[in-house]
Amino acid sequence: MEMSQRVGYQRVSTVDQNTDRQLDGVELDKVFTDKASGKDTQRPQLAACLEYVREGDTLVVHSMDRLARNLEDLLRLVRELTGQGVKVEFVKENLTFAGDDSAMNTLLLSMLGAVAAFERSMILERQREGIVLAKAAGKYKGRKAALTAGQANELRARLAAGESVTALARDFGISRQTVYNYAA
Repeated sequence: MEMSQRVGYQRVSTVDQNTDRQLDGVELDKVFTDKASGKDTQRPQLAACLEYVREGDTLVVHSMDRLARNLEDLLRLVRELTGQGVKVEFVKENLTFAGDDSAMNTLLLSMLGAVAAFERSMILERQREGIVLAKAAGKYKGRKAALTAGQANELRARLAAGESVTALARDFGISRQTVYNYAA
């Protein structure tokens, strides 16, 4: 039978950042390190780490923000890992999540999930407000029309003459949905 392992994952923002202090003094069998910013989705070592861990292992991470780019990402990762029987330990927060989660851990994870959803809706709201302000200032024009007025008229005429939507989409270099939008 295989021995369960304590596997570390660390992410440092830039090459000059020190990885030593992230899991300093923590006994680990193997460590994966990504050098990438939080918003960077390319984390090859995290992918390798997730591929490596097995049921019974413990994934040790310095802190929640080192594992995930945002709360949604964090929740997904913790759920996936604990679902595979891998414990997830966060050193800084002094939290361990296991598949047989205690009521407290389930509550914490649920609260994090609620915060993630709230954070996401706030971002979208600010984005919408920004677009409204930019439109009012004449800085936001939306997307450029796919066809000129002349092309749009030609498209409608050919559609009315019975040409297929697929053929028109191909001829004008637009999607079928765009053809339908112009037809409407």
